[in-house]
Amino acid sequence: MKLTDYLPQNLIKIPLQVSDKTQAITVLVDLLAEQGLTSKRDQLLQAVLERESQRTTGIGRGFAIPHAKCDAVGKLMIACGRPEEPIDFAAIDDQPVRLIALLVSPTNETSTHIQALAKLSRLVTNDKLLSSLLEAKDASEFHALISENDHAFSSQAE
Repeated sequence: MKLTDYLPQNLIKIPLQVSDKTQAITVLVDLLAEQGLTSKRDQLLQAVLERESQRTTGIGRGFAIPHAKCDAVGKLMIACGRPEEPIDFAAIDDQPVRLIALLVSPTNETSTHIQALAKLSRLVTNDKLLSSLLEAKDASEFHALISENDHAFSSQAE
């Protein structure tokens, strides 16, 4: 699995002009809708916010992966954003979030959803890559970094 197969450059928003996690999730869901990847924006937003209310998706080190399985999308998709200012995501390490990856997939794609979630979570284990993503000047540079490093966060099971 390559993250860039599910994360096209037009689904990366830098800077993400938001002040809280609900706004961040909403803007990223809206980005999917604007690109024609869901015609059920409200249903998708509700699914992601409902999942977020169960337990935070702020996984630490300034990274959050809000996610949901919902039939408002036809295929797995990832949208990324980097807030202008760090935002509170109630992360497990109590640190503010500086990078957000929204992961959505249809309800019948559990295996792919879990693989993508695992790959995204490994992004923050590489200090150099995380730093570069936080400093990328635009969506093009951000996408190139993900593409160049896609192999670095593959698991043995893939």
